[in-house]
Amino acid sequence: MSRWKALPAELDPRVRQLVVRLRRLKDHSGLSVRQLAARTGYSPKSWERYLGGRSLPPGEAVAALARIGGDDPTRLLTLREVAAEAWENGKDRGGTAVPAAPAQPAAPAELARPAAPADPPGPVGEIRLSVRSLRLALAAGAVALVLAVSSAVLVTSWLTGRSGADDDETPRTAPLAASAPASTPSYGCRLKRVDGAWYAGSSRTGDATVGYGESGPDVVEVQCLLRRAGVSPGGIDGMFGPLTRGAVVRFQKRAGLVGDGIVGPRTWKALRG
Repeated sequence: MSRWKALPAELDPRVRQLVVRLRRLKDHSGLSVRQLAARTGYSPKSWERYLGGRSLPPGEAVAALARIGGDDPTRLLTLREVAAEAWENGKDRGGTAVPAAPAQPAAPAELARPAAPADPPGPVGEIRLSVRSLRLALAAGAVALVLAVSSAVLVTSWLTGRSGADDDETPRTAPLAASAPASTPSYGCRLKRVDGAWYAGSSRTGDATVGYGESGPDVVEVQCLLRRAGVSPGGIDGMFGPLTRGAVVRFQKRAGLVGDGIVGPRTWKALRG
């Protein structure tokens, strides 16, 4: 197991969650940073920045590490999208920002396009100016003609539609029925106390890291235990959204924990206690 350096204190919790997950996958793979670079195509220095929280890894690097570590790339890419949004928000507020891409080298002088020569004085220059004026006038006239024709077509279509509506009171096409909103899945909470700890029947984990943007049985367990503790997470739908994150923060503060909105071992212990 690698001995990781502490992440920057100002790092957003959602970015921190992604980096922690990447570190765990790297440890699980048993690869060194150089071996990881050889397997993924990203340099060792890039992986040191990604795993140190100093730079946001691209989606391809995240997916490659997920496959190496045996994790679901889709789930990890979802965390990466959430972290990217938090990273951008932090950059707008003057926080940690993604390092700027290196500037592209300037084009060689011999490839630069030469400037168009100025019009020569005298009769030749006057002829060129006259030709340009004529071209501009023709272009303006063509635009005006197109606008006029388009307006006439629109007015004719509108009048034709009005006439058809007056002749037949029944509409020609039936209005589309409003589609029923997709139902949000809900899960039951089967609360049971075993050896002094509460369980809701969806997960028995006590050390998994669960945070914003995740879904599944661990999230259902968190939501049920929050409701048992008197802190409403909204619906029991297995989706770790804004309502669930706010409920986790309130519960953590009430339990004397850091209110970062991420359920880790200490928060699990408090929820099951």
